[in-house]
Amino acid sequence: MTATDRPGMALRDRPEFKSKPKPLTFRETATVLEAVEAMNARNYGSVIVVDDDEKVIGVATERDVMRKIVGERRNAADVTLAEIMTRDPRVARETDDVVDWLRIMSNERFRRLPVVDAENRVKMVFTQGDFVGYTWPDLIYQAGQMARASFGRSYAVWMIGGGIMLYSVIMVIVVASMS
Repeated sequence: MTATDRPGMALRDRPEFKSKPKPLTFRETATVLEAVEAMNARNYGSVIVVDDDEKVIGVATERDVMRKIVGERRNAADVTLAEIMTRDPRVARETDDVVDWLRIMSNERFRRLPVVDAENRVKMVFTQGDFVGYTWPDLIYQAGQMARASFGRSYAVWMIGGGIMLYSVIMVIVVASMS
């Protein structure tokens, strides 16, 4: 089933889409120290690496800095973003479905999703945390619908509770495994 086969919410329909500040962008030749200073100043957890045409070519995160700089005892002033970034990250379009991307992010174990325009220029970055407000109501609704269709009205409360518990366990496992 695709996003067009069922009612869903497009990324651009999320309240965060218009309210989030523009992400930090750097060229791959910038030093890790430059990026970290900007991340610290704005309390960001990542930077988007762009080419000369402002197209997304990579993502560098706090985790990259911890593993590839701090963990290896390298000097951040001597290392470029090109050396630590994740190249060719998954990117979304603003018309893509929220739930589809939440599933993809969870399955592929990444937490930051650049949203790009038609020219592949970054507009904003969603994180898994941005999707939580949508997925809870969606999960409760879906559990209720399944309960009514499968077992009748008397089991709806148990199905909703079970769905919430299952979702909570999965989110704890996903978050713990990403830390």
